[in-house]
Amino acid sequence: MCGRFKMLDRDQLQLVIECLEQDLPLARDLDQLEDMPMAYPGSVVPVITPQGGHLGLQDLRWGFETDWRKGRVFNTRIETALGSNPGMWERPMAQGRCIIATPAFFEPHREKTQRGQSGRQVKAQYLFENPDVTPLLLAAVEADGCFSIVTTTPNASVAPIHDRMPFVLTQRELPLWFGPDYAMLADRSAIALTAQPEQPDALAPEQGSLF
Repeated sequence: MCGRFKMLDRDQLQLVIECLEQDLPLARDLDQLEDMPMAYPGSVVPVITPQGGHLGLQDLRWGFETDWRKGRVFNTRIETALGSNPGMWERPMAQGRCIIATPAFFEPHREKTQRGQSGRQVKAQYLFENPDVTPLLLAAVEADGCFSIVTTTPNASVAPIHDRMPFVLTQRELPLWFGPDYAMLADRSAIALTAQPEQPDALAPEQGSLF
C-alpha cells in the first residue's frame, strides 16, 4: 500500500520531464525535502502523462471513487491489473499509464508502533528514497480525472517493513512502461531503496489498507 508521498512543484516536475525526454540523468535538487508538501488520497497532484508523443503534466485526483466501497481506491495491484479479470483497471492500464515523480514515499511498518501526534499508538512510518537522492518514478494509471499508484510485492528493500510497495520504475524502463510490452516489467527485485523511520511529530493520520 502506498498512501502518502512527497510532492515536487511544477518547476521541478518540468525539469524531470526535460531530463526524461532528453535522456539526461535526473537532477539531484531535493535539499528541501522536509518543506515539500505531502500528497494523500483525495489530493490533486500534477502527474506526468504521455501527450501527443511528448510528456506533460496533468492535474489528477489521487484515488478512484466506486459504488462498492467507502473512500477512494488509490492503489492498483499489478497482479490484478495484469490478470485475467482486471475489472476496473482494464481501461486505465490499457490507455492511462502514467508516472508520479516524487522524492520519497511512505509505508507503515507491519508491526512496530509509536506514539503519534494525538498521543495514541500508531504504526511506525518509514520514508523510502532513491539511494542517490534523485526523484523516484512510480508507475501509475489514470482515467476520468483520477489516478492510482500501481503496487507490487515488496523486494528486499521494502519487505522487512511492509507487504506491498509502489511499482518503482527506472528511467530506462519508461519506454517499456508507456509501450505495449509493459508486462515485461513485473520483476522489481533489482530496485534498491533506502528506508528511514519518520519522526513521531511528523506522523500523518493513519491510512487504511486498500486494494
